[in-house]
Amino acid sequence: MIGLLAALSASAAAGMRIALPLLVIGLLQSNNLWYSVPILSQIQPQVVLGVLTSWSLFEIFASKKLVGQRVLQIVQLIFSPIVGAIMGIAVVRIAGAPSQLIWIIGVVGGLLALVLQLVKVGWFYRLRGLPIWIVLLEDALCIFLVIFSFKAPKSGGLIALILLWLAIRSSSHWYQWYRGKERSRGRPQQPD
Repeated sequence: MIGLLAALSASAAAGMRIALPLLVIGLLQSNNLWYSVPILSQIQPQVVLGVLTSWSLFEIFASKKLVGQRVLQIVQLIFSPIVGAIMGIAVVRIAGAPSQLIWIIGVVGGLLALVLQLVKVGWFYRLRGLPIWIVLLEDALCIFLVIFSFKAPKSGGLIALILLWLAIRSSSHWYQWYRGKERSRGRPQQPD
């Protein structure tokens, strides 16, 4: 159960950023770097470090501007399920969970990352750009979720579940907002 909470925490971080959580997970494993991370373990550590550092800096700085947020959304929407699955599998491998659960946790982690990314895209279009304080909070939360997945998996898993709950609540808020717009335009409503 602790391994599942740790995987959810790491996958939730991948729902916010792509390269930053992978960079943090490698730096936390200082002697092995990305040895337990699928796909990245097959590439030279120096190359992985350079690419992840460059993309992390791009994510951090581009997310502060409206155009950068739009570019990042496209990339993150495509790659967040993949990175979420990779993060979940890596954390479970490092924790030493049974190999039968690894792929199930990978799928769940990928879906969690995709849901969080979709919610973020929805809020971006609803608010016409994310405010800077939300972006800064997202950066910090992303880093803390990866750290919590190793140091305090119960807390990290709880934060990931709260984020999932907020995502579900957001969908009902958007539905009500959409229904309100339809009423204000005078279009005929479809029966519930």
